[in-house]
Amino acid sequence: MGKLTIRASRKEDIDLIMSMYDNSRREMRAGGNHSQWVGGYPSLATVEDDILKGHGFIIEDNGIAIGTFAFIVGRDHTYEKIFYGQWDEDDRPYGTIHRMARASGARGVFKACVNWCRQMIPSLRIDTHADNATMIHLIEKHGFKYKGIILIDDGTERKAYQMVDCGKLCIPLIKYLEDNIIPQYQYFDQAHREDHVRSVINNSLDLASHYPVEINMVYATAAYHDLGLVEGRELHHLVSGQIMRDDKMLRTWFNEKQITTMSEAVEDHRASRREPPRSLYGRIVAEADRDIEPLKIIRRTIQYGINNHPGLDKEGQWSRTLEHLNEKYAEGGYLKLWLPESKNAKPLNELRALINDKEKLRVIFDEMFDDIVAKTMGEKR
Repeated sequence: MGKLTIRASRKEDIDLIMSMYDNSRREMRAGGNHSQWVGGYPSLATVEDDILKGHGFIIEDNGIAIGTFAFIVGRDHTYEKIFYGQWDEDDRPYGTIHRMARASGARGVFKACVNWCRQMIPSLRIDTHADNATMIHLIEKHGFKYKGIILIDDGTERKAYQMVDCGKLCIPLIKYLEDNIIPQYQYFDQAHREDHVRSVINNSLDLASHYPVEINMVYATAAYHDLGLVEGRELHHLVSGQIMRDDKMLRTWFNEKQITTMSEAVEDHRASRREPPRSLYGRIVAEADRDIEPLKIIRRTIQYGINNHPGLDKEGQWSRTLEHLNEKYAEGGYLKLWLPESKNAKPLNELRALINDKEKLRVIFDEMFDDIVAKTMGEKR
């Protein structure tokens, strides 16, 4: 068996899919399951509908089709009522696996399907007939938890299972952020462009590894944290939170409670905030946003002054740089470190030593200021 891959089903796959259904039906009967997939189900019309709606998928082993399944993201009406149990986080968006089948002798189909689906959305549901011992074994082996009984459309019972995976990044979400959110940073000032948001994302993921948090929430919070710069710096944290709340696409992957938590974390990330962030997500992104590298911070401070206070001469920029560094980073400054796992404590002490050594800081300032001005003049020519 080589590396298994998954692709969308096509019309030319219909006969192959139906043969896989026939094979799985025979395996059910041989295993004593005579009650599932009766009356011609799954039908040709069902397969055609899966293909039309983009719900059908083929599992291939080195280009050879060995399995099939349907995967539907969104609420399933047969899962709305559950008996003798309850769902975890019932308002959370989820994907449902249906109509899984394999070719005769195929191996690894269930594992390949579940691993792929886990990358599409963190919360999964699946059900099967009580007589399907083989499927029950596979479902439980691969991490699904039994949640209760549901009734399918014909009124018969099915055992229902759920998996909520907080530790795996969701590919469609990441693609949405990469294609639509992160590119917006190219329009901000030099200190807050794409390299900055990617640094905050990476720092956030590193910090998240120490805590029981939803990794996709961490990623999204970091991606949105500075979007409010589109309306200026002063209230950018509040505008960023509103942008996040207003983004309807996020409801594909998160429920309203999660979106509220993330938007509040975005609002709380600003270093000048006196109160601690309202949640662990806020502490993570606030800490990740610090990204304290003494020389980098000094350069960003100078860049900001040149960009936003062009009327100041070099001495004026020096005074502004000193004032900002002391107000924010010096002993007694407003910047706070919120997490013990932060890597910022040591470089913050190094920066404070530079702030206290005015002669050394002035040498660094002169070199950076002249370099920034020279590059700016070069870009204008």
